[in-house]
Parts: sequence; structure tokens; C-alpha cells
Amino acid sequence: MADVANVRTSRNGSEPSTAELVQRATEQVSRLVRDELALAKAELAEKGKHAGIGIGLFGSGAALAFYGLGALVITVGLALDLVLPGWAAALITGVALFLLAGILALIGKQQVSRAVPPVPAATVRSLRADVDTVTAAVKDGRRS
Repeated sequence: MADVANVRTSRNGSEPSTAELVQRATEQVSRLVRDELALAKAELAEKGKHAGIGIGLFGSGAALAFYGLGALVITVGLALDLVLPGWAAALITGVALFLLAGILALIGKQQVSRAVPPVPAATVRSLRADVDTVTAAVKDGRRS
């Protein structure tokens, strides 16, 4: 954006014409918009990746919790049958599955929280800096 503040002379050695200045400004704004869109795209892709990982881990945790519930149901059935080794094994399996489901859910929650909010914060900061630079250049140009 330093080009906005720098006034280059035209081919005949005088100040650049209004048309030349408008052309330069148009080119610079176009390049700035393309660069900011590329930055936003990259930032949103990264956040989407974290959201996908988090959702996958939540799904895995839910599936394991479902299996854990099944194992606990079997445990109740075997406990009613009073076969100590069978129900003890099913109980241990169920508890282990629930613990694993909890760990996966916590990791998934952490991944999803890294993806929220889906606003491209770096792009917003960069755009604000660009606007401030252009505003300062315009103000300096009016003072001259």
C-alpha cells in the first residue's frame, strides 16, 4: 500500500494525470482484494480441518459409548444369572469403553473449540490495517 502515498511522475516528467492515478488505485485495490481473499480461504480451510477432526472424534466417542452401553446391558443380564466371571468381564469391558469414549469426546471438544469462531480473524485484522493505511495515505495527500 506504500504505492498509494508515493507519487511517481508521468512520462513527460510532470505529475501523473488523474486517469493514471485512478488506474494505479484500481490495480492496487484489485490486488489487495485478491490477496485478502486468498488469506481468508487459507484461514477457513485450517478451521474446517479442525472442525472435521473434532466431529470425527465425537462420532468415535459416541460409537464407543454405544458399545459400552451394550456391554453394560450384557453385564446386567449376566449379573442376574450370577455367573461372576462373565459379568465381571463384561463390566470391566463396559467401563473401559466408557472411559475411552470420554477421552475421545474431550479431545474432539478441544478440536472443535479450536475451529470456532469460523471468522477469518487474521484476514479481518489485515483488512483493517489496509483500510488504515489507505485512509492515512489519502489524508496525507489532502494535506500536500
